[in-house]
Amino acid sequence: MYRRLKIVGLLMIVAGLVFVGLGGYAFVKAQDGARSLQAFSAAQDVRLTYNDQGQLTDRGKTEEAEAIMKLLTEDWGYPVIRSDLDPNDPVVNTASEYMYEMATITYHVINGTQTVTVADHTDYNDVHYMPGEYQFAVAGRYWSQFDRQDPVQGKAREQAWTGTAQALIAELGVGSVTASTLQLGVGVAGIAAALGATLVLLGSGLIWAVRRPTAD
Repeated sequence: MYRRLKIVGLLMIVAGLVFVGLGGYAFVKAQDGARSLQAFSAAQDVRLTYNDQGQLTDRGKTEEAEAIMKLLTEDWGYPVIRSDLDPNDPVVNTASEYMYEMATITYHVINGTQTVTVADHTDYNDVHYMPGEYQFAVAGRYWSQFDRQDPVQGKAREQAWTGTAQALIAELGVGSVTASTLQLGVGVAGIAAALGATLVLLGSGLIWAVRRPTAD
């Protein structure tokens, strides 16, 4: 019995060391990814703006920043980590900062007004559009929420949701997911290392508990 339990203990120790090694490897790779993301963010040099009190601003106004944060946290339901928004480090390089910048672009798009030029007389849904310029408020519309067959809405959609705006949002989304995944990687590394240490401890304890009594 002693020999069998000792073997079990040794196997637990070996498995524990493997988990510790895997945890260390995962941590190193996550740190490599984090450094790469930081370097990429620094090269882009996209920065959030803060006032002298350390409050977020957009175009110099805290009210605009609050409206953007409301869009992000309430409309999109994103759990912002406030500590990620550091006025001493305004470069966009954390998941919350990437998401906030994405919300900033979206906020200005959906709250903008587009000037649309209709070249020819057009009838659509019993509305007569004469040649000329029309002011069209986006009024919270996302890309799929325009009536693209309408001669005004169709053009307003392309002018509001430009390829540049959508490309920036997509890039920021990738940055946010990458940052979150790297944080998750660090957590997984910690769990693996903790599990490995536990197995080593239990295996060592098992061997100690069933050791043969020594003769006096």
